[in-house]
Parts: sequence; structure tokens; C-alpha cells
Amino acid sequence: MTHKRLLETESHWRTRVGKAFLSDRVVLHGLDLHRDLGDSNWIRLYLHAILGRDPGEKVAALLESYWVSTAYPDPSIWPNHVTALAASARSTPSLSLMAGLSVSEASIYGRRPEVRALDFFYRAGEHCDAGGALEDFVEREKAAGRNLYGYGRPLAKTDERIPFMMDKAREYGFAGGRYLKMSFDVYEYLNARYGFSMNVAALHAGLAADIGLTCQQYQLFLTPCFVTGMVPCYQDTMARPEGSFFPVRCESVVYEGPPKRDWFDDTATAG
Repeated sequence: MTHKRLLETESHWRTRVGKAFLSDRVVLHGLDLHRDLGDSNWIRLYLHAILGRDPGEKVAALLESYWVSTAYPDPSIWPNHVTALAASARSTPSLSLMAGLSVSEASIYGRRPEVRALDFFYRAGEHCDAGGALEDFVEREKAAGRNLYGYGRPLAKTDERIPFMMDKAREYGFAGGRYLKMSFDVYEYLNARYGFSMNVAALHAGLAADIGLTCQQYQLFLTPCFVTGMVPCYQDTMARPEGSFFPVRCESVVYEGPPKRDWFDDTATAG
């Protein structure tokens, strides 16, 4: 980027995304927010903001089911744990929820694995379109050391969200899609050969691929997904004494590092 490019946006920003004309109207992707989109429910409006178009009633309803299926009000789940810990320190709702959301974009759970699962199916589809076998693609991914996101689940062998989401896929007419079928084909192969289970991330990604979401669109849609489960954890912790959320006594800390420092040794130097 040259300095000329920077100067072009120093004092104004040209965009087709939207604009608030205060005291007049607000435009979102070419439509008046209050006149044209005022009857939209929130999830459909959110998808319109991401996609730049109306996703349609059935797509919006199916994707809303992703949020419902993951609204777990359990403070032992890591994003919820962080939210509850912030509440125990008497942080504000916004800061506490944002702290929880920020750690939901982890490497082994949440947003990034789900997006990688979607990318996996798109690349698998290209491999099959070129005449390759799905099983060969799976083995190539494993040989390259890539995690097969959506297969396997920590602490559990099955995923209670899969039957719920399959009911929704059938209800809204998405149960016969190519990538949804592929998600189960991969599971059948991995389960028979390696004993892998399937978690809802594979099913979610397969449906997202059938809908045609890009990886960026999918990540934007999923980003606030856990927030519903965080809210009860915040409220529950705020109703309890400050600092009472899972306190840890010093003697409960398991230390396996270098020898402990003798804090009463006058010869010890700071380092």
C-alpha cells in the first residue's frame, strides 16, 4: 500500500455496506433499516448484514438452530467459565461476555475448528469433483498431520446435538444436501477404521457448505453463538459473594516446575 492509497481514505470512506444518515434514514446493503428491514427478526437481520442479502426464512431458521443447540448454561465450559470468573470479579456484563466470546475462538474448540471443518468439506468436494475418492482425501489430510475437525469429542463419545440438528435439517428441507451426506460418509469411514466419533461441528459445517456460506461468513455468523449460555453463568455468579467462583487454595496448586524458591532466604536475588 502506497501513501497515496492512505491519503484517499484519510478523511472519508467509500462503501456500499451502509450508512447512517442521522435525522433521516439508515441504509444497510442498499435497504432502509427501519422501512425495509424493520419487520425482520434479529437473526435474519444479522445474516442479512453478513451476506448482503436476505438469506430466506428457511436458511435463517436452520442457522438459528445452531445458536439454540449450543446454548449451554454450564460454567465448567471454558467460555462460560471465563464469563463467570469475570462476574466473580464484579466486571460489567459487556466486558464479561466479551471475555468469554474472545476465548471461544480457540484452536481446539469453538470458532476456528468449525471454520476449518467447513474448509475441509469444500476441499474434499473439489477432490471428489476431480475424480478422487473421499477416503483417499481423508487419509491425505491425516498423513499431512491435519486435525479432522468435527470428528472426536473430548470427554464424550456421542453428541446430543446431532439428533436435534438433524430434526431441524429435515424440518427446513436441508437433510439431503451433498455436504451433509459427506459429513456422515467421513464419519462412517473414520469410525470403522479408527473408532472416531462425530461431533456437531461436522454436521454444522456440512449444512453450512450446502447453504453456500464462505468460511468468513460462517465465522462471523458463529462468533456470538455461545453468548446465550454465558448469560445465566454471569447472573448466577453475580448473585453470589464476590470472588467465590471456584477459589483455589495455595496447597491445591500442583507445581511440577523448577525447585520452589525459598522466599525467606536473604541470599536469594531477584531474577
